[in-house]
Amino acid sequence: MIVYPAIDIRGGRCVRLRQGDYSQETVFGDDPAAMARRWVDEGSSVLHLVDLDGAKSGHPVNGEAIKRIVESCSVPCQLGGGIRSDDHLREVFAWGVARVVIGSRAVQDPAWLRQVAFDYPGKIVLGIDAKEGRVATEGWLHVSEVSAVDLAKQCEDWPLAGVVYTDIARDGMMMGPNFDAQAEMAAATKLPVIASGGVTSAEHVLTLRKHGLAGVIVGRALYEGGLKLTEVLQSLSGERRLTSGDG
Repeated sequence: MIVYPAIDIRGGRCVRLRQGDYSQETVFGDDPAAMARRWVDEGSSVLHLVDLDGAKSGHPVNGEAIKRIVESCSVPCQLGGGIRSDDHLREVFAWGVARVVIGSRAVQDPAWLRQVAFDYPGKIVLGIDAKEGRVATEGWLHVSEVSAVDLAKQCEDWPLAGVVYTDIARDGMMMGPNFDAQAEMAAATKLPVIASGGVTSAEHVLTLRKHGLAGVIVGRALYEGGLKLTEVLQSLSGERRLTSGDG
């Protein structure tokens, strides 16, 4: 399992929202690049970046902050938030990000998602943000009638890098993941599924791994100190050794 520390950027700063609510913002730092270096220094092999202003406005916004992160870190970065056109994809890939998460446009125009998946094989991630099993779009401001599981199944034969599945009700609330929903998604699609929302302990991460999740995004718990990245990575490494019979 891959652990993705989340760096959510709004107004050039590192922040976290509760349940995607822009009025419930906590600022954790004025220098997202410094935060990124911290997670890499603690052992992260990849970073998950979110352009919150972009998600709300419908186009990439925080390019300067994102470029500074990419330039200052030696690990791949995946980016989501407001990427909804071919021009947007060219723009953000030029910033140096390794993978791009597409959410709102994927729901509105699956044919376009299919096109860009083949244009950029292995570099596009389907972002599914859900509330009660239904896909939310436009920076979580709208909930559609599209089933999260059905959307993932529809796309599973395309050359996507994977699925980021976020349960809005759990995101930033420090109340634990929706294990049933995450397990259902992992079982429903052949694509690797990255869980997001509510992870607050190493035990949560290990449980998600047992449910078949390929990765997990961790956010607020890291920033507030309840979850130590080094401990999570050590827990996963220790479990791998035990499973393989090396320890």
